[in-house]
Amino acid sequence: MKSFSSGSEIDQKYVVEINWADRWQVYQRLNELDIPCCCEANQPLQVEIANPLAMVQFWCVMQRFFACRPELIQILENSWQSRY
Repeated sequence: MKSFSSGSEIDQKYVVEINWADRWQVYQRLNELDIPCCCEANQPLQVEIANPLAMVQFWCVMQRFFACRPELIQILENSWQSRY
């Protein structure tokens, strides 16, 4: 992930280098979460992170695509254990 512009420490735009096949799914999910992003034809995904919540949501979306199955299971188990 490369930063290409920054206004403050949190309000930053990033170019996300992601598999072209996964790019559209990531773009759709970020839109569902109201995270500003741009996905033009033959261009990398661009994402604007404006606050800490958006950063955490972005991280969670990216984990879905980059983490291996055992990692995802461990994250889920840790989440359940911390709640109960």
